[in-house]
Amino acid sequence: MDDAPPGGVERLWPARLRWRLRGAWQWPLFFPLTLIGGALLHLLPAYGEGPGGVVPGILLVGFANLFCVAVLAPVAGRRVRRRRPDLPQAIATNYAGAALVCLVFAAVVAGGLAHHGAVVAEDERRARVAGTLGDFVRTQEPSYAAGLGAADALKIDDDLYRACVPGHAARRALCVFVSTDQQPPGVRRDTDMVPNDVYRRQGFG
Repeated sequence: MDDAPPGGVERLWPARLRWRLRGAWQWPLFFPLTLIGGALLHLLPAYGEGPGGVVPGILLVGFANLFCVAVLAPVAGRRVRRRRPDLPQAIATNYAGAALVCLVFAAVVAGGLAHHGAVVAEDERRARVAGTLGDFVRTQEPSYAAGLGAADALKIDDDLYRACVPGHAARRALCVFVSTDQQPPGVRRDTDMVPNDVYRRQGFG
């Protein structure tokens, strides 16, 4: 015979529903913060030149969030329960997961803002490299001027770049080394006419 007081079951379900609603923040936060965080990581890189696109940024933030939810949240949830023993374990884990996802997003934003000065400085250096390459081509090798729109630069060191303009023959380019640690930038022709993308496929730059 069921000894539960009259109306006990009816009172139990609203209580459980309230816990579910109060603890249901992890996944509603996970997806939008992963998408927004990935886009921010691309637009406002927290390191180097960033992940190389919005999709790689989303994947990177998504892996970080999954690690937090799957590995760190259960551990953090147990710590939450020590402070709040009235919380069910599932709700405590959900709270911890939501907080960790927010921390990842905050780290992406803070890292991007902190690194923004370096990104601006790098953009300025690359603009100087492009200008120097253009001046060199127009004064020294005008036959390559038509390819300036497809020119690219490979960073070799903090202030040293290899800038190339596509040539008339396949896999041949006019390339120069540009030093941006002086004014005006130093420029020296590279006798190697291999385009930069060959070196990139080999893991350089």
